[in-house]
Amino acid sequence: MDIVKIKRELISQKKTKFKGSIYHYSQVNFAYNSNKIEGSRLTSEQTEAIFTTSAFLSKGDDLIKLDDLIESKNHFKLFDYLLEHVDELLTKEMLIEMHKILKRNTSDEENPRYNVGGFKVVPNIIGMVNVTRTTDPAQVEKEIEKLLKEYNAKTNITLEDIIDFHFRFERIHPFGDGNGRVGRIIMFKECLRNNIMPFIVLDDDKPYYLRGLKEYENDKMFLIDTIKHEQDLYEEVCQELLNFEND
Repeated sequence: MDIVKIKRELISQKKTKFKGSIYHYSQVNFAYNSNKIEGSRLTSEQTEAIFTTSAFLSKGDDLIKLDDLIESKNHFKLFDYLLEHVDELLTKEMLIEMHKILKRNTSDEENPRYNVGGFKVVPNIIGMVNVTRTTDPAQVEKEIEKLLKEYNAKTNITLEDIIDFHFRFERIHPFGDGNGRVGRIIMFKECLRNNIMPFIVLDDDKPYYLRGLKEYENDKMFLIDTIKHEQDLYEEVCQELLNFEND
């Protein structure tokens, strides 16, 4: 499939934002699933309503966190930022800006322990059971710079390279919160930049995705196969929403 055409259509449709487009689908489903993986209680219908009308109806007495609403809107802006910088090399400043966009006006921004707009200042871990240790705050900047230098030095980036970057980024866990969402946006961007079918990690596949990250050092194929499955699903949507016969 012509990935260049997918990228071109996403960028073009960003300007019009008409419903039923691949841009509309990507925005809503990326924001819904990526935030849902991290605990958002918004439904896909509510997320779509926020995207199209900046409003939504709650169900019954459901209590919706303000941060869930804000982070949904912020994720839309983050996806736009991705498209605006899609062909640029990853930089430390770009990663920080992505995090800043995601967390702008949230309660985390008011809490200095989360250091929105910079790397983490408080140690963090991955998971509450079977805990995974992450990079010490004092070493984060050095480790991120090393990761970026090694990754950007590659001349022919593959899907496996992007997944490996994601795993290492998650193990560094450079931010106080939002690491997974920034990391998944990076993968989508880097797939488009390197002519690879992009993908959205679905909340339905969260157990496989998390297990893939957990077991990556012992068995890389579990995460790789999970990502390839997500690629297949996104490609099906592209086939449905884009006419690849016409330039």
